[in-house]
Amino acid sequence: MSASTALAPHAASLPPAFSDRPSRAVIDLDALRHNYRLARGRHGGRALAALKADAYGHGDVACARALAPLADGFAVAFLAEAHALRAAGIAAPILILEGCFSAEELVAAHAMDCWVVAHQESQLRAIEAHPELAGLNVWLKVDSGMRRAGFLPADVCDAHRRLAACPQVARLTLMTHFARADEPGVPATADQIACFEAATAGLAGERSLANSAGVLGWPAARGDWARPGILLYGADPMPLPDAALRPVMTLESAVFAVRDLQPGDALGYGGRFVADAPCRVGLVAIGYADGYPRTVPTGTPVLVGEQSSRIVGRVSMDLLTVDLTHLPEAGIGSRVELWGPRVPINLVAAAAGTISYELLCHVRRVPRVYVGGTGG
Repeated sequence: MSASTALAPHAASLPPAFSDRPSRAVIDLDALRHNYRLARGRHGGRALAALKADAYGHGDVACARALAPLADGFAVAFLAEAHALRAAGIAAPILILEGCFSAEELVAAHAMDCWVVAHQESQLRAIEAHPELAGLNVWLKVDSGMRRAGFLPADVCDAHRRLAACPQVARLTLMTHFARADEPGVPATADQIACFEAATAGLAGERSLANSAGVLGWPAARGDWARPGILLYGADPMPLPDAALRPVMTLESAVFAVRDLQPGDALGYGGRFVADAPCRVGLVAIGYADGYPRTVPTGTPVLVGEQSSRIVGRVSMDLLTVDLTHLPEAGIGSRVELWGPRVPINLVAAAAGTISYELLCHVRRVPRVYVGGTGG
């Protein structure tokens, strides 16, 4: 299994002697490819791999290169993210999900051969005002119930008519986005599907409805294109985990010091943890400045070596503390998995009162190490 390392910019020029901190994010590109195949297979149509927010904290260029032989295309949030991929030599289709913020951006997107979403009147007018941009691929977004972006159902036919009348628009796809697809017992998604179908009935163009939760939980949302995001990275958005998904990121570090506490000893900032019996604590070289959430309570699971353990006390900027009392063989140098194959990220996210998306996007400062094929 090959591996490559991408250091944070401030550390990239340091000599090896200054790069021994054991914290890292290991990115399994084989798992990424597996999850893409699963998404495409479950959906049944083509799939754009969502690489927005630096591939949800996994490295957009590395992930794009790993998926390039498989993916039907990619999706990003805004033009600068598309530009980074094009500058790295990624030639596959790229959809800009937020669309363009100005006519100048539309011209630049066309020059980069990107596909653009149109979800509001100003974007529609910009397209109409530039007949010289031949070959535009436009995705017309329908607000089917999320009430965030997209043309209201009553306005979809007119927007579609205007785009279809533009000779510069070569392809037109109809899309929507789900608000509650990760809640399988809630009827909102079925209502959105019905609304989308009614609003687009009889209109020419391919369809795209399913995000990650749509792919996994809503067969009625299958269309011509899926847009999987979080599932690509192995973090299941659904309440019941899908065993077929494989975690892509393992956030890991190591114990670098050991302390013995006596009954009544308070540990760390705020004295949140107070020993009620003799205990042994390991200091781990990772903290909230690296992206591990400060808000997790004592008891949040970790893996030390091959044994389950827990966070004790408050997470600090550069380190955190784990319970070694029941692990007499653990000590300095013991590997600690904060999340990954053995510690589901959704458990950590729940303990922190957030979601896996946020945790992954906040990983920083630690180097990324790519395994499972070329990623850089």
